[in-house]
Amino acid sequence: MPIRDDFQDAPPPSRPDAPAPDGRPVRRVRRGWVLFAACAVVAAAGGGLAVALASGGDEPAAAFVGVADGLRHTAVEASSSADQCGKGWTDPRPGLQVFDVHNVATDAAEVYLTDSSGALLGEIDGLGPGTTRPIQVQLGRGSYTFRCLVEDTDAVDGPVVKVAKGPAAGGPAVSPVNQHDVIPPTLTYQKWVADGFKGVLGRVGTLRAAVDGGDLAAARKAWLPAHLAYTRLGGAYGAFGDLGGAIDGTDAGLPDGVHDKAFSGFHRVEYGLWHGESAARLKAPTDQLAKDLKDLSDEWSTTRMDPLDTGLRAHEITEDSIQLDLTGRSDFGSGTSLATARAGLDGTAELLDVLHPLLAPRDPGLPGLDAALTTAEKDLDASREDGTWRAPDSLSRPERERLNADFGDLAERLAPVAVIFDIRRTS
Repeated sequence: MPIRDDFQDAPPPSRPDAPAPDGRPVRRVRRGWVLFAACAVVAAAGGGLAVALASGGDEPAAAFVGVADGLRHTAVEASSSADQCGKGWTDPRPGLQVFDVHNVATDAAEVYLTDSSGALLGEIDGLGPGTTRPIQVQLGRGSYTFRCLVEDTDAVDGPVVKVAKGPAAGGPAVSPVNQHDVIPPTLTYQKWVADGFKGVLGRVGTLRAAVDGGDLAAARKAWLPAHLAYTRLGGAYGAFGDLGGAIDGTDAGLPDGVHDKAFSGFHRVEYGLWHGESAARLKAPTDQLAKDLKDLSDEWSTTRMDPLDTGLRAHEITEDSIQLDLTGRSDFGSGTSLATARAGLDGTAELLDVLHPLLAPRDPGLPGLDAALTTAEKDLDASREDGTWRAPDSLSRPERERLNADFGDLAERLAPVAVIFDIRRTS
């Protein structure tokens, strides 16, 4: 969903959030965490995606079998030389095992293990010179190759290694996507966002007219549809820039909090509507909200979403909902943060829909993801009372636990989507 900066108060353990050049937080997920989460999903579902367990610390290379994890370990090298890329794999065997990859080059490297079709079984990103990290894979009968991509050098493929015995198929593998694959769905989604702005502007116009007319009851009624229409555009927030923060930011980091002059946008208007401010006092922030949205809509025709981020956004929308909406931290008086979470699910569904042609042949867990999305939608809808959204703190403990479980499961199932659409270097 659009950038909201109040997560800085309690950054999630999954990643640090470094500021962008303009001072706003950058919503990025560490690949190591995503891959670990993807592995958890694969293990639970019995199938899934290529994963690299690169979460361990760098350590000296070693060749050993049957270490503490009980798995077979093989020490191999990463290098810019085809002769050395994958060197050390001389006794190929099937089954679950670990390759301890040691970078003998003088620069950092990416390392992929691929099968004969080019599908990825495992990867390591940012392997420092002289360091070692593991790739855990399940191998069946077939031919495999290590690919080494050392910084500032061409990609090289090591020798083809054949596993002659064992099961016919190995563990999870995924065909990588390239930037050209992701451009068409990104353009489709960008057009959908452009069309969505029309609805947002119309609803904000209704809100503005109510405030201008002094009808605060009508303004409170109009606020939520306008905010939800904007929230549904969530997959595009990375391209919204400063205007995104002005439109849907919070008071986090502002010296005077909700009373700070820099506090603006939907939540500034929300705060005033539900904290007794007069229509006259609300006119300026409502006018500014309408202006910012119109400016963003006008700029959108010349804005280009980054195809590299398309697959990541669906996961981040759910992360934001877990951190902000389910906790009520995004609520400034209306008590509708669960409605915001519901709109975020709509935005996630739209992203998955445009990505479906690329995702379906690559993610065997897609039916489970669709089911998890439906479950979260139904449970959020069930939390309404007489058609009115309830604040998170009004839910019973079982209701809160059910929603937390729904979104936790959904976040795990969305993690492999981010892995699949992580554009990898090919040369």
